[in-house]
Amino acid sequence: MKIEIIKERIKKRVLRDHPKAYVDHDSNGFKIMTGDKVIAEDYFLPNTYDLDTAWEYAALACKTTQNFNRSHPMRMDLSNVEGKLNRINKRKNRGRYGKKK
Repeated sequence: MKIEIIKERIKKRVLRDHPKAYVDHDSNGFKIMTGDKVIAEDYFLPNTYDLDTAWEYAALACKTTQNFNRSHPMRMDLSNVEGKLNRINKRKNRGRYGKKK
């Protein structure tokens, strides 16, 4: 019972990032694909003959991509930092350190 729940969570995680993901099987084993691209190919994850392991590899690739995009230095341009600081300063001005009426 618990294993099936974990499998469904893994599958749901992949389908959230790649809604049109599907399973492809060839002589090399199972692959989770979206369009013409194998999801786990960017991270050189091995081919597998187990369907559940293929979903786990795809979920790992999605998770790694998300973490990489979150912390990549090229993603943090000046406009992002400026907007973030503006939001913080607005909150400070509305809070207890803001202007008193």
